[in-house]
Amino acid sequence: MFIGRERELATLNSLYLSDRFEFAVIYGRRHVGKTALITQFIRDKKAVYFMGVESNAKQNLENFSRNIMEYETGIQADTAFLSFQAALEYVFKLAERERLILAIDEYPYVARSSNSFASTLQLLIDKYRETSKLMLIICGSSMSYMEDHVLAYKAPLYGRWTAQMKILPFDFADTCRCFKHFSNEDKALIYGIVGGTPQYLLQMNDRLSVADNIKNTFLNPSSSLFEEPENLLKQEVREPALYNAIITAIAAGASRMSEISAKVGEDTSVCATYIKNLLELGLVRRETPYGEKVSRRSIYTVDDNMFRFWYRFVPENSSIIARGADDLAYRRIEPFLSEYMGKVFEEICRQHLWSLLLNGESPVEFTELGRWWGTDPTEKKQTEIDIMGEQDRNRALFGECKWTNEKVDLGVLETLIKRSRLFHYNSVQLYLFAKNGFTKGCADAANELGNVSLVTYRDILEIEDKR
Repeated sequence: MFIGRERELATLNSLYLSDRFEFAVIYGRRHVGKTALITQFIRDKKAVYFMGVESNAKQNLENFSRNIMEYETGIQADTAFLSFQAALEYVFKLAERERLILAIDEYPYVARSSNSFASTLQLLIDKYRETSKLMLIICGSSMSYMEDHVLAYKAPLYGRWTAQMKILPFDFADTCRCFKHFSNEDKALIYGIVGGTPQYLLQMNDRLSVADNIKNTFLNPSSSLFEEPENLLKQEVREPALYNAIITAIAAGASRMSEISAKVGEDTSVCATYIKNLLELGLVRRETPYGEKVSRRSIYTVDDNMFRFWYRFVPENSSIIARGADDLAYRRIEPFLSEYMGKVFEEICRQHLWSLLLNGESPVEFTELGRWWGTDPTEKKQTEIDIMGEQDRNRALFGECKWTNEKVDLGVLETLIKRSRLFHYNSVQLYLFAKNGFTKGCADAANELGNVSLVTYRDILEIEDKR
């Protein structure tokens, strides 16, 4: 069953209906659902689909030729074109007669196997773009290659695409749509463990407990997820060892550059170079206090739940896992799951606020959301706010998120009120998010204040289910 990607499909269909030459670049990390998106899009359309393989030019040309002949004749033939230029030109000419899609999946494999492939494609686009009704799609999983050799200014294909799409993992709402049998709490835990990458979600069995799912994947050396982070790094970088050490340090709580440097035993200048690459790959995110674009208080977090979970728990238990002691490994992980889920719940709450805004239901029309941390001048100590969003200089929202089994009490609300007063907005909307609800004292105070929204985790699920 195909889930989500409504906006991406709408964009592709809009390009298709133009009935003129179109060129879409689709990229994103492995297993994020790029091929599934393309397959869904072309399933009822005339299309030549070709997936590149990590081999030489001869094999890729033979495979491409076979795909073209199968489209043209309906049978698989061993006939091969003499060159990629001849094969591509044949497709461009076919598209002069009718609307045709050419989808080249795993484009980096093809382009690496033939140094002239990109230049040839550029030549033919320039030659036929006024007469051909071809809709060209190129897709790649190597983020660095697609950004440096397709989208970059000096790349041969630069400026010739008419659309580009970076395919991201599912959000929490779409992730929930993948599972019918998990409990509400388990849906959040699964999202926290594997994120929204479709291929990782397919490894989860909603008829088993979360504990069994963790044991069957992250704590099982024969599972595809067991080595997935390291395999992805090997695909993207040349020296994965230090990258592994840096991500492990960040996942374990080292958030500032000095802390990361001390943890991995390298100079900050070296770490900064490696972290820059991790930022570009989308595996690490730099955060600054809300409202500060550049700050010496920047911190770094792992920007993918599966990577964050893996690097937080697998390396330190690797010896136990290798000996098949998955029960023991899980017992060492379980006490930290609630703490781990705190940041995950914050992200779920942020997504909920964005959903309210996009549906015209937010009392504050913010332009971005983020965390804030800094010094409370009254108490002269560090403090932080989980969620903050500003509409203008007069109006803002502040939020606090609690993933605990206990009901949130009045003290949490009073703390949020106090922290919101560190800023000077005329109108403030406060949000308290709770896993398991609120005490009567908290609810009564919220009702009296009138500018407080109390939102339970169940409320978030029910609202998203209705959309």
